[in-house]
Amino acid sequence: MAKMITRKEFLKAIGCGATALFWASTGFGFPGKENQKYKSIKGEIFTGDAPERPWRWSKEGFYYETVGDTVQCQVCPNQCVLEPGDRSICRSKVNIGGKLYSLAYGNPCSAHVDPIEKKPLYHFYPRSLIFSIATTGCNFRCLNCQNWEISQKKPEEVRFFELFPEDVVRETKKRDIPSIAYTYSEPITYYEYMYDTAKLARNAGLKNVMVSNGYINHEPLLKLCQYLDGANVNLKSFEDDIYRSLNGGTLEPVLNTFKTMHREGVWFEMTTLVVPTYVDKPEMIKRMCGWILKELGPDHPLHFIRFHPNYKLTRLPYTPIDTLEQFREIALKAGIHYVYIGNVPGHEGAHTYCHNCNKLLIKRTGYYMPDFNIEEGRCKFCGTLIPGRWT
Repeated sequence: MAKMITRKEFLKAIGCGATALFWASTGFGFPGKENQKYKSIKGEIFTGDAPERPWRWSKEGFYYETVGDTVQCQVCPNQCVLEPGDRSICRSKVNIGGKLYSLAYGNPCSAHVDPIEKKPLYHFYPRSLIFSIATTGCNFRCLNCQNWEISQKKPEEVRFFELFPEDVVRETKKRDIPSIAYTYSEPITYYEYMYDTAKLARNAGLKNVMVSNGYINHEPLLKLCQYLDGANVNLKSFEDDIYRSLNGGTLEPVLNTFKTMHREGVWFEMTTLVVPTYVDKPEMIKRMCGWILKELGPDHPLHFIRFHPNYKLTRLPYTPIDTLEQFREIALKAGIHYVYIGNVPGHEGAHTYCHNCNKLLIKRTGYYMPDFNIEEGRCKFCGTLIPGRWT
């Protein structure tokens, strides 16, 4: 007879390999589709269900090293060292019997159909839809996290539904959607799930998009880039001290991610959330734009996003709109061709203007685009090639 166990008992059980645990789901639905709803999920423990796996939704990690029963994860720069039963910083990896397992494989807690502009991606097949999935977990501890309800949770702490890589591809194709996004939380923490899904998706003719903090080691990123078509990566600041205090990470690995994706030909756009008192120094933005131009060139769009008080920074105010406008002007004057303002409905900084003739190319009202003046990737007015993925 199945019985409920605590999270502590769960970790103890899988740490010694005594039991196999899985959650029984009655189905799944997608909020983007009418008349479908999430179904409840109950945690139960069973023995002898899948002897090759300690948990139904688990998979051995792709990148880790072992010394005796101790493992060290090699996916991200945290490089967590775990004794049997220990959990990684991202809360998704566990040392089970001297092997590293992801507990987030095939069990997304979120699945939505989104407009591509929501990621945000403004130069990647605009006006298309994208099938978005997320599991729990993040390798950062951002004080300003907007999705902390899932990013700061363990896989077994939220309701989820079974959706393995082949299921993700099938559901995307069934809805005639051209792309899959790994998003909402931090996809680097469910790297194995993302990689396997992306590989199947590429073979099925689908595009893959990663929305990420970019905190990943070189070898796993290089392998992923084989199947990655687009990305939006957060450039949270341009000072290491801010990364450490605000996000719990460091700057250099993120910069390396940008350079690697640029070399590998992955289309990406950059997002900087302008957090008051942390990321609101014009001089830092000038240095950041200088680095972008030197290392990446002028063509990758940069999004400055308005901060809304949330999570552990509710004491701070909203970002002043004039600060966002000032930063946009700094970036444009520095030479970055496409600079956007986000989270400010109706602002002209959400529109796309040709970097050559300055004519309006795309007018955005929310996710609606009444004016669209790009034809076969070129400005309709002057014929200039507009960087991005258009057709």
